[in-house]
Amino acid sequence: MTPYLASSHYIDWQEPKVKAKAAGLSTGLNDPEAIAKRCFEFVRDEIKHSWDYRLNPVTCKASDVLKHGTGFCYAKSHLLAALLRANDIPTALCYQRLTISNDQPPFCLHGLNAIYLENYGWYRIDARGNNATVSAEFCPPTEKLAFEIIHEGERDLPELWSEPLAIVVDILERYHTHDEVANDLPDIPLLLLPSHNP
Repeated sequence: MTPYLASSHYIDWQEPKVKAKAAGLSTGLNDPEAIAKRCFEFVRDEIKHSWDYRLNPVTCKASDVLKHGTGFCYAKSHLLAALLRANDIPTALCYQRLTISNDQPPFCLHGLNAIYLENYGWYRIDARGNNATVSAEFCPPTEKLAFEIIHEGERDLPELWSEPLAIVVDILERYHTHDEVANDLPDIPLLLLPSHNP
């Protein structure tokens, strides 16, 4: 589990303000599941999704997401990973491949998390932020993610990453406004996979 507890350049949970926020969120709680839920709800509800709210700057590092109070799904997953790892809860980064609009190509990656809970094993959570069409919750062992895999070409990518994908970091660090990111969302072609979901 060591890689999923590590502090790093992007999941910088040892940064003092991130560490303090993580400690504050766990105050009065001893159960990892309760701590995880509180951290999840903080990132989901208090950190604004950059596109939903049309907010700048574009953030990537967990500490910057906390500082500015905004981030795309990828950046929000970096902050959630940092807060959970600071509370000694193993946390991975996960991705889905989804249609961007109109239920057809083009596609983009969507960032979320998986956490390791003693009673359930790895459990995926999505702190993207709820809105009129999105309702993600923390209710293990049932997953309630922001988006379901429905259309051809969409996928739940199975990997548990300890660090963000390079293609995601490149987009978030290259651009300065939410419009620029929205016009060049990262994607990974799935040319070798079957064209249907099992």
